[in-house]
Amino acid sequence: MASVSAALKSRVRRPQLLKKVMTPEDTLSFFKNGQYLGWSGFTGVGYPKMIPVALAEHVEKNNLQGQMKFNLFVGASSGAECEDRWAQLDMIDRRYPHQVGKNIKKGINEGRIRFADKHLSMFPQDLLYGFYTKDKPNNKLDIVIVEATAITEDGWIVPGASVGATPELIQMADKIIIEVNTRIPSFEGLHDVNLSTVPPNRKPYLIMNVEDRIGSTAIPIDTDKVIAVVESNRPDKTGPNTPADHKSEAIANHLIEFLEYEVKKGRLPENLLPLQSGIGNIANAVIGGLAKSKFNNVTVYTEVLQDTFLEFFDSDKLKFASATSIRFSPEGFDRFYDNWAKYKDRLLLRSQQVSNHPEIIRRLGCIAMNTPVEFDMYGHANSTLVCGSGMLNGLGGSGDFLRNAKLSIMHTPSTRPSKIDPNGVSCVVPMVSHVDQTEHDLDVFVTEHGLADLRGLCPRERAQLIIDKCAHPEYKPQLQDYFDMATKKCLAAGRGHEPQMLDKVFKMHTNLLENGTMKLDSW
Repeated sequence: MASVSAALKSRVRRPQLLKKVMTPEDTLSFFKNGQYLGWSGFTGVGYPKMIPVALAEHVEKNNLQGQMKFNLFVGASSGAECEDRWAQLDMIDRRYPHQVGKNIKKGINEGRIRFADKHLSMFPQDLLYGFYTKDKPNNKLDIVIVEATAITEDGWIVPGASVGATPELIQMADKIIIEVNTRIPSFEGLHDVNLSTVPPNRKPYLIMNVEDRIGSTAIPIDTDKVIAVVESNRPDKTGPNTPADHKSEAIANHLIEFLEYEVKKGRLPENLLPLQSGIGNIANAVIGGLAKSKFNNVTVYTEVLQDTFLEFFDSDKLKFASATSIRFSPEGFDRFYDNWAKYKDRLLLRSQQVSNHPEIIRRLGCIAMNTPVEFDMYGHANSTLVCGSGMLNGLGGSGDFLRNAKLSIMHTPSTRPSKIDPNGVSCVVPMVSHVDQTEHDLDVFVTEHGLADLRGLCPRERAQLIIDKCAHPEYKPQLQDYFDMATKKCLAAGRGHEPQMLDKVFKMHTNLLENGTMKLDSW
């Protein structure tokens, strides 16, 4: 047994668990090739840091690359120093349901890592249904490693900066290891945790307002399943915040103008409706813009809070925020901890099954805002695959929100650079190369050039509006030519509801792959 520090003693309020304290190296004997592992964590915060790194060191030191491979289940993405290093060392066989990292993405696209993404509200329930462990004799995850910032008198786990799928991972665990992080403050009181049930025993989540609490402040566990407690002294490695640029600020301005118009028309209340915002510079620009806007008493029901939400709180325009993760930069976390008393009663962290729950999103009437890879002129969006086959990160929670929100908004720059052309990739195309969100689910598209409100329009009306409002000037004539040709041809053939020319529909994509740009000489 490892020695117990004063810091660890102060965080672990169930004395029996102190008898299970080990060093990360002591736990290595628990791990075997082919095991099914669960980690806590969501969007690179709240993940275990000691044992995954110790396992990676063990594999590297003993040249065990490819000989110790695991099936890895995490609510969303984890820290790069853990899962991306595991990918580099060929330690991941399967990975679900969302990931971020250069090496893990490379492993997936080279066929070495078996990956499937899933709506983030559905992953925990499918885990509990036994969908991922159906071929195992005991239908359980072998070991689940959870980061805690405290352990209560009952042995319950107080998570850190995320809840994610940790409750369901624990429910499916055969054995549990707890990493108690004494480097960061205890987050006790910030969480609202529910364990999941399966049909026919499910009950509704009675959330009528974003601040409603329906669960407990810690995660119940069976302490008999705990095989080790390890002290952690490492912070979440989040990196700097993505700053807004002129394109993202233009998109934010279009969006805020649109929201103001909706209020004026009586379709939204003066304080809007609960906002959901994705990750990245556009999301940051939108939240930063709202912090300077005339909207007051705004609420947020989302997955992840970034640094700009602290500005939003400080402006006193943001009343309350509900999420499953707070992914601040290191400076943002310092600001959060230094002003804990100011923020702690104005936000809470739920499990991702609840933060992304379709019923709640629809009941609250959320305004959903997310960034796709590309969208097409009829209103389908691709959030996951480059040129139809190259995985980026996974679907995440965008579909949970966009399918069920009162207003479903997709925002993206109109173009992205290719290797030879600063505007070589048009984000507006005739047909997306992979569909994650369908035309039936999306209401509004925004680029730096304008905003297309598609509500109530037929497909051909949608196409013309998207070309007029959203396409980059360098691609507008090309897209218009395609649309005119397709419309003429398909109407003449009596199939003109949503005109497409199947022999030409992906010509922009194939030209990008062959010539480095989506600009065509001709159709």
